[in-house]
Amino acid sequence: MTESTLKQTTTVSLFWSFIDKFGQQLINLGTSIVLMRILDPSEYGLIGALAVFIAFSGLLIDSGFTRALLNRKTISPEEYSTVFYFNLGFSLLLYMILFAAAPLIARLFHEPRLEPVSRFLFLALVINAGGIIQQTLLTRRADFRGMTRVNLAALLIAATVAIVMAVKGYGVWALVVQTLLYAFFRSLFLWLYSGWIPLRVFSLRLLRSFSGLSNKLLLTSLINAVFNNIYPSIIAFFYPNAMRQVGYYSQASKYQEIPFGILSNTFRSVSMLILPGINDQTERLKRVVSKMMKSLAFLSFPIGFLMLLIAEPTFTLLFREKWLPAVPYFQVLTLAGVVSPFAFVLNELFIAREKANYFLGVEIIRRLILVLLIALLFRYGIMGLAFSWVAYTYITLFISLILSRKLIHYALADFARDVLPYALAALASVAAAYFLTRQIEEDLLFLVVNLVFTGLLYLLLCYLFKLEMTREIKEWISTKRQKKNE
Repeated sequence: MTESTLKQTTTVSLFWSFIDKFGQQLINLGTSIVLMRILDPSEYGLIGALAVFIAFSGLLIDSGFTRALLNRKTISPEEYSTVFYFNLGFSLLLYMILFAAAPLIARLFHEPRLEPVSRFLFLALVINAGGIIQQTLLTRRADFRGMTRVNLAALLIAATVAIVMAVKGYGVWALVVQTLLYAFFRSLFLWLYSGWIPLRVFSLRLLRSFSGLSNKLLLTSLINAVFNNIYPSIIAFFYPNAMRQVGYYSQASKYQEIPFGILSNTFRSVSMLILPGINDQTERLKRVVSKMMKSLAFLSFPIGFLMLLIAEPTFTLLFREKWLPAVPYFQVLTLAGVVSPFAFVLNELFIAREKANYFLGVEIIRRLILVLLIALLFRYGIMGLAFSWVAYTYITLFISLILSRKLIHYALADFARDVLPYALAALASVAAAYFLTRQIEEDLLFLVVNLVFTGLLYLLLCYLFKLEMTREIKEWISTKRQKKNE
């Protein structure tokens, strides 16, 4: 892939991947504004308590074998079919285990309603497994436009049904049906759009050929699925008024993740496509990773710092006062979210270089650190748990940078040079906005002034200090104008 082709593919892929993730989050936000005004926080707590189990669905979509397929230069139809049948069979086995465990889960969290809710909700595990290979095919073709259409169409159908059910008083079942319908229609549309149908072939020999990388990635994903979603389960098990508190924490976590999730998934999707193609070119990899870090910093820091400032009026306007207890959790978790996209890109670098031993070994070390942090801060309540996640996120990023230095000579100092100018510009802009607007009492006016003032001041500072991303934007606009005039 030539430099110009790589740049064009990256730009187009970034655009459609961003539209996909932004569109999904926009629909989810609109749906949640309606649902959270109707449903009780404890009903969201029921779903949040199952987060650690629901995460297995995401694990299968991004399983080790699937990622190994993306890393291969060429894939045979037999290999696609073999991985498809393995993932489908594994999902069925896992669902049967979780189905049988539903009464135990309900007793564990002292909530009888969890038994029927979990048995239906876990069906998404099997449904999602049915669309894994089709999604992989579209990713390999860089058909992010097609995936955008599939995801948004499925999400709109599921959201519409969920809102109708909530209005009619179905409570938590509106959330359950939303999850299941999204999984069903997404898989259905992937089948129809991709046109791929599995062969009647399953080969253990072919499956074993992926095992060097995929087994370690699968185990790593399993560890991630457990620990990234364990907090709501800990709260449900140990704290009083559990389901309501789980609802506050899980929704705070969900909404602080929205912008950073868009950034992480956008750049992750592109990294999955671009980095494996240049994984044997160390200097080129370093340049690409550096550019991605600057792009992320340009967006992540102003968004994150602004979220800290406008959290309370935003929750009041969108979700009403009954959700205000979630605001402190939201603000603390945002401190972690603002740097999380950087670690996502570095993880894709390790996968592209096929350093599975690095990946798995470091993941185990990270999770041991997380367990230690939880043990140390558990005594300080739910807020202590939130701060343990913040500390863990920064330690994780530091470890990833140590590894990237060994792989492509991209060290902590390089990272600091790339991102600190944007962090400082964003901090100065938000601080100025705080002093300008702290006397404004009307929530909507407070939000509008902060958004406009912070955005304009941030762009001005980036321009005055001649930061690279503003030059990139200026060149892109200039190129577009030239093409339009031609």
